[in-house]
Amino acid sequence: MPNNKPSSSRLDHVVAEAIRNRQTRESGYREQALKIYPWICGRCTREFTRESLQQLTVHHKDHNHDNNPSDGSNWELLCLYCHDNEHSRELDAEAARLAGAGSSGKAEANRATAQPFANLKELLNKR
Repeated sequence: MPNNKPSSSRLDHVVAEAIRNRQTRESGYREQALKIYPWICGRCTREFTRESLQQLTVHHKDHNHDNNPSDGSNWELLCLYCHDNEHSRELDAEAARLAGAGSSGKAEANRATAQPFANLKELLNKR
């Protein structure tokens, strides 16, 4: 019976090469983005210095890490917290979609309809 498993040295070589390629790709677009954009989080507007720059990440707007146009149109700089929040929102939206929210009007029927400030203008005008 032939052994179809690749040798461990071959597998190690493939993994090492993949890691090296990823690091090269990421360092390339990160360096470009840091040259193009000011060192400010695109969401919370926190400013970064050279000392804190490692906390600023490059977010791919279309979530495709291989889409790296040289003009930076697919990137935005986000702090670690906003970047995590952005990806969590995407995961939540996907989970809601898989659960059926947003399709066939179910989400509309379950949406909150309370309007606590609906008559605020009237109440203020009574004074």
